[in-house]
Amino acid sequence: MARQLRLSLRRPAPLSRDSFIAGPTNAEARAALDAWPAWPGGCLVLVGPEGVGKSHLAQAWAKDHGGLTLDRQAPDLAAAEGCAALMEDVDQGAPDEALFHLINLAGRSGGLLMTARKAPSQWACALPDLRSRLNALYVAELQEPDDELLVGVLKKFFRERSIRPSDEIYTYLLRRMPRSIAAAQEVVRRMDEAGDGPISRLLARDVLEDQSQNLDLFE
Repeated sequence: MARQLRLSLRRPAPLSRDSFIAGPTNAEARAALDAWPAWPGGCLVLVGPEGVGKSHLAQAWAKDHGGLTLDRQAPDLAAAEGCAALMEDVDQGAPDEALFHLINLAGRSGGLLMTARKAPSQWACALPDLRSRLNALYVAELQEPDDELLVGVLKKFFRERSIRPSDEIYTYLLRRMPRSIAAAQEVVRRMDEAGDGPISRLLARDVLEDQSQNLDLFE
């Protein structure tokens, strides 16, 4: 019965700026986003490892400013003209010519926000003119979350599932879980779906130490 009650009270997690957990490790990115539309050349790249909140901030920005989300493999240049635009995971590969034109367009349109795990200077590029522009892009870095930020996101994810664990649960998880926001969300999900009663330290240990579950826990 307790498990059914938790599931029935679960609330969606909107990707809004208000729902983003702020902390020192993402302060640079938040300040850079707030500087829009005064980005140098109209472009900003949010850079950081997986699970630090790049997509959350980027999608919230696009929503707040009516931004168009572009397909990085086939971006619509005509649609991007004159409006704010977002393109994610650009370091995973985007057509050189299209990226070159988008960067040039950004200064006279609504701006171009990009996300990546690597800095633009490390992106693969065969077009010399694009290389010079990539090296000059405005970059804001998100670092791996510290303890304060991880506690904040854990509380947020538990709250979305109408769960209120004791403080010792947070201490236990911080010492043992992978240090990313995505991992925190996955740990909370597994604890919710694995437990039929109150969230306990024993349940936390089982979720984190069960090898069959940990195989795909953000390796």
